[in-house]
Amino acid sequence: MLTAAVDQEPLPTVSAGQHWLVSWHPPDAVPEGRPHGAAGVCLGDGGQELVLISPDQVYWGLPAGRPEGSETPRETLDREMREEACVEVIDARLLGFSRSVCTQGHEKGLVLVRSFWRADVEIGPWQPQFEIPYRRIVPAARAGDFLREPDAVAMRISLRALAEAGLG
Repeated sequence: MLTAAVDQEPLPTVSAGQHWLVSWHPPDAVPEGRPHGAAGVCLGDGGQELVLISPDQVYWGLPAGRPEGSETPRETLDREMREEACVEVIDARLLGFSRSVCTQGHEKGLVLVRSFWRADVEIGPWQPQFEIPYRRIVPAARAGDFLREPDAVAMRISLRALAEAGLG
């Protein structure tokens, strides 16, 4: 059974042939690194429903995306949740950050920082327009039963985000 990531614990993973150390950081200070977008624990119906997305109906995760231009993390959250999950963010609270350091591979030395948010949302009709073809609405109280990330590190980071959002 996987457990949620703990503060600043380096979690090794490999992605696209590159080696990374990924860690969770609390919301009180933005860790150093290049902004790499925002992810949302999107809750509808007064916090009763959780929105998950999937590229393949095998893995189900939190909607997330990268910034465009000079967007702030909150602006990225709002836009990406609209694009990836067809939801409108009504209110949001910063939960924390993941920080990924490339330790081996062609991007060695690159440091990426992604913000994680609890987003109270209005769930719109499912009309996918971008790269995410599938969405599910699941009971928020059973979030961990439906979350399926492609690797253990991503799962531990997502579990921490769920816990910070009051779902774990």
